[in-house]
Formats: sequence, C-alpha cells, structure tokens
Amino acid sequence: MSSNDSNTAANTGTGRKPIRVWVDGCFDMMHFGHANALRQARAMGDYLVVGVHSDVEVEKNKGPCVMKEDERYAAVAACKWVDEVVKDAPYVTTLEMLDEYDIDFVVHGDDITTAADGTDCYQIVKDAGRYQECKRTVGISTTELVGRMLLLTRDHHIRGNRAIKSPIQGVDEAAIANFSQGSMPAGALTGIAHYLSTSKKIIQFSSGAEPKPGDRVVYVDGAFDLFHTGHIEFFKRARELGDYLLVGVHDDQTVNAIKGGNFPVMNLQERVLGALQCRYVDEVIIGAPYSVTKDVLEDVYHVDVVVHGASDRPIDIDGRDPYDLPKQLGIYREVEHPCLGLTTTAIIERIIANRHVYIERQARKAKKALAEAEAEQREKEVKAACHL
Repeated sequence: MSSNDSNTAANTGTGRKPIRVWVDGCFDMMHFGHANALRQARAMGDYLVVGVHSDVEVEKNKGPCVMKEDERYAAVAACKWVDEVVKDAPYVTTLEMLDEYDIDFVVHGDDITTAADGTDCYQIVKDAGRYQECKRTVGISTTELVGRMLLLTRDHHIRGNRAIKSPIQGVDEAAIANFSQGSMPAGALTGIAHYLSTSKKIIQFSSGAEPKPGDRVVYVDGAFDLFHTGHIEFFKRARELGDYLLVGVHDDQTVNAIKGGNFPVMNLQERVLGALQCRYVDEVIIGAPYSVTKDVLEDVYHVDVVVHGASDRPIDIDGRDPYDLPKQLGIYREVEHPCLGLTTTAIIERIIANRHVYIERQARKAKKALAEAEAEQREKEVKAACHL
C-alpha cells in the first residue's frame, strides 16, 4: 500500500484498502460542470485520480482545445475533490492504466464519449465491470462557453471607438448561428443552453468551514469569469497571506457596468460555483460590492487582509478607488503570480483569433454528438432487454 493509500485508510478509520476512483477527460476551460463530476466521483470512493489528455490526444479525437495542456493540468489539480492528476492520459481508457494506478473503477457521466474511430472510450472498462456513472451537469459545457463567446464577440473589444471593426466581421453568420440554434435535433448537446442553479448545488460545493479563533481572514474580490489558472494562482498566493480565504464575487450588473460589452460570459451563480470548487477558497460572498466596504470587512467575518492583483488598477463607476478603505486601514496588499498574462479577455481573444477553427469544430462535434446519442440509445435498449 502506498503512503497515500495508508493516509487515506487512516482517514476512513476502517483500516481497509481505500477505494481508488479514476476519472479522465480534456477538462478544457475547467468549469463547474467538470467539478461537479469530480465531486460525485470522489464521493464514490476515498481517493480520486484524474487523468487529463494531452493537446495532441484531444486534437486527434475531439478537436482543438482553448486552454493549453499545462493550464488544464493545473486547473484540475486545483479542484478540491482531486487527490492526484495523471498527465497525458490515453483518450481511450485502458485496463493497463487502471492497474498501474491501482484503480478500482472508472466514473464518467451518463452519456457516451467516442474516440476518433467512433468506438466507445469506456467500452473496455465497461466490459471488465470497472465502470460507474455519475449525473452530467446539464446546461454547461466547454462547447456552450465557446458558443457564448462567439455569439457575443461583436462588441467585446470595442471601447469608445465605434469605428473599430467587429472581430467576427466576415465570418459566416449562419455558421455562428449554429451555436445558438443548435445544428442538431432536439436533445443534442451542442447548442447554447442555460444552467439553472439551485441552493442545493451551492451547498454541495461549499466547504461549510468557519474560520477558527485566531485565524487570519484574507479577502479578495472580482468577477472571476471563465475561471482559469490566473484566478487559481491569485487565490493560492492570497491564501498564503492568512488562514482563511473569503472571496467576493460581483453580480452580473456590476461586472457589465465596469467592463462593458457583453461581460460577464458566465452568470453570477456559475461564477460562484467556479470559485467554490477551488481548493484555496473557503467561503464566497455572492454579489459582493465592487468597492470594499465596512460591511464586507466586518459583517461576514473580521477581515485582516484585503488582497488584489499587482497588475490591475480598477476604478469604480463613480471614479473612486474600490480599495480606498482597506488602504486607509493599512490592510491592503498586492500580489504577483506567474499567470498574470492569462485573463478572461485573453481567453476570449484566443477564441476570436481562431473563430473559424471553432466554428468548424462545432460542426464536427454536432455529427459526433448524434452518433454518440444513437449509441447511447442502443446501449439503453440492450440494458432494458437484459432486465426483461
């Protein structure tokens, strides 16, 4: 038994061998739908190993990723339900890989995923009886987020000068429309959908932990749109300045008033879930004011330090410095991190710069989704027949 297994067995208090669970995927633009699958998988066992496919594997089997593989590895590692990350995992899950990491079973969503040749990526482990399913989070996917950005790009980077050409000028409008209308029959998961958040989901994502007496509470705030490794590295360094990280997430109206265009790409509830799944975050203020107030510093918890990124100089709608109060109190700090260049805007620019590629990918995924839906239906019919 490995040291990790020994520790996990001790934590379970049973002395038994811990149940080791495997999940794999692309985890492109790691969102709360991915995190929810990982949360469910972790609840089925004691130790969660997550395999992340390389850029080459994803390109061959699915199409180009928005985020680079190192960014995807880091994003998965930062999810609080993940115990271990395996880089460059094979696209088709093998028994050899499971045996190498002493895995008891694989968990995947209740849909079929196929490789480039049309085969079920999990057929081998299904046949071996080492496969279990979790519920897919409806209304959110990487394709959905890319679609939102393509649909919203007409005004994204226009600031004052209305003569600037639209970044999607010259792109086939009908092709872009496929993102919103869906190029598939009803039920295909390739069009624009809407996630309906519930209080239960927020509770499931929340740690529920309170700061202990004497803990140093750190406060950060922002939009945290399209949650990415820049946010993760910022949270990590802010958390190092104290013992408990409180994150304020601004509401949609505030973000739009400050950033303009069609920001935020994700709504408030989606952005809150994105922050809550991060292992460095202890609690979130939903709809925090843009300027740090006395209420923020005292009413939730007593805040000892307010932290902001060193490269950003935000201004509130009324022209004031939103961090004026913590600066006056001498509790304001700035941090730098290695991912300062990775921002929500930078991700959107990646999409716009490669818009033709993503529109073509959408068409390919639509055909692939239909084949997967048909395979899923056949599998359900086989299972139903077996129970007769």
